[in-house]
Amino acid sequence: MSESLNEKQPKKSAPVSAVNGGRKPPFRIMNVVGLLFFLFVLATLILPARQRERHGPRHACQSTIRNIVLALTNYCSGKSGVLPPPYIADASGRPMHSWRVLLLPYLDQGDLYAKYRFDEPWDGPNNSKLHSIVVKVFQCPDDQKGGTPSTNTSYCAVIGDETAWPEDRSISLDQISKGDGLTNTLLVVEVANSGIHWMEPRDLHLQQMSPTINCKTGQGISSRHPGVVNAAFANGRVKPLSEQLPAATIRALLTVRGGETIGDDDF
Repeated sequence: MSESLNEKQPKKSAPVSAVNGGRKPPFRIMNVVGLLFFLFVLATLILPARQRERHGPRHACQSTIRNIVLALTNYCSGKSGVLPPPYIADASGRPMHSWRVLLLPYLDQGDLYAKYRFDEPWDGPNNSKLHSIVVKVFQCPDDQKGGTPSTNTSYCAVIGDETAWPEDRSISLDQISKGDGLTNTLLVVEVANSGIHWMEPRDLHLQQMSPTINCKTGQGISSRHPGVVNAAFANGRVKPLSEQLPAATIRALLTVRGGETIGDDDF
């Protein structure tokens, strides 16, 4: 009997609290919260950087075209509110000099303007010596990718009797204001791969261009920016236009006295 009482009983495992000095296992929710916070911070750093990488040239393009519109406004201020003609023609009506050349003094290009001669065509003996000069304000940053800066312009007027750039005369901002309005009339648009030297007196023509944006064939309003083009209005505003914009809306924005009713939601 005594032997059975004195028989050693199997030892019980010590409680967890005793093994850990009375402490419970650490609760791991703080680790999860820390990981989530780290991922959140990482996302806030990476996503804006990716967006800037994607949209950076487009925003830089907007700043560039805004400088052109500001120069046009300053030109108007010195010319009784009248815009420059799309080109200066000779006695026979042949285009000789572009509006972009006339804008040089208002784009901090006074020295270049002084070298240009108006007694010969844009491609005459003296003016041809200026053809290799790149004027960056006429270049969209996206058009400069993958090669040397081009002397071709990325920005054009749309010429036509019904537009802000009629061939046979200049019109004033006041005339546009009394027509369809400054906020609804385009002055300058993007044209990717225009093939037009910035000095050349050539632009888009309303009756000859494609009526849509980023058309795959023919020349028209276009850009390298995904899905949009930048365009400048007569009130100085620069806005991206979707390539899904209907042809009728594009035409309405290009005409000065079309009488169309257009709201911001339409473009």
